[in-house]
Amino acid sequence: MRCLVTAGPTHEAVDLVRRLTNFSTGQLGTDLATHLAALGHQVVLLRGVSASAPPPPASVQVESFSSVMDLGSRFLEHADEGPMAIFHAAAVSDFVPGLMLERDPSGNLRAVYASKFSSRATNLLLELRRAPKLLAQLREWYPEALLVGWKYEVEGDRDQAVARGRQQLSDCRTNLCVVNGPAYGEGFGLLRAGAEPEEVAGVADLHTALAGLLK
Repeated sequence: MRCLVTAGPTHEAVDLVRRLTNFSTGQLGTDLATHLAALGHQVVLLRGVSASAPPPPASVQVESFSSVMDLGSRFLEHADEGPMAIFHAAAVSDFVPGLMLERDPSGNLRAVYASKFSSRATNLLLELRRAPKLLAQLREWYPEALLVGWKYEVEGDRDQAVARGRQQLSDCRTNLCVVNGPAYGEGFGLLRAGAEPEEVAGVADLHTALAGLLK
C-alpha cells in the first residue's frame, strides 16, 4: 500500500534569524517509515528539516518540510482519491508568530517590524496566533485514506489523555488515534471509535500494530 508518514517538528519564523519550533527528533515517524518500507509498502516520509534522528534508508522516499503551511502544501501535492494510509506523527506547531510588540517606559505597546529584531530591545511581546489544524483537513483531502493521528498529552492523567484522543477521532474523522506522553504514562494507547483502548507496550510493538492495519 502507498503510505504517507510525517515526522519531526515544524518551525515558524519570528524574523530572519529566529524561529519557534517543537521538541521533536523525528525518530518515531522515521522508524515507522523504515519499518513499513521493509514490509514492502511504498512509503513517502514527510520529514521536518530540523529533525535530528538519523535519516531512513534509500527504500523510503523523503520530502522535507519547514512550516505548518509548508507541510500542508506537501499533503496537498500527494492528495488523490486512491487508497493510501497516512500516519501523521509529526509535531506540528499549534501557534504561529503574529505581531511583535514593544512596551515603552510608560507601559504603552507599539508594533515593531524588522527583518531582525534588535537585541538591544527590551520588553518585547510576541503575539501567538493559532495555526491551522492539518489533521482536521486530511479527511477532506484524502476521503478514502486510512488516517492515523497522534495525541501527545502532558497535563492530566491517562483517562484524560484517552478522552482527548477520542475527541480527536471525532473532530478529525480519523480511523485511529495513538495516545502517548506524560499524561498517558508508559507505552501507547490505540484508540478506535466505539472500542476500548488497546495498550501497546513499546515502539516495536507500536510499529507492528500500525503495520497490521494495512493487511
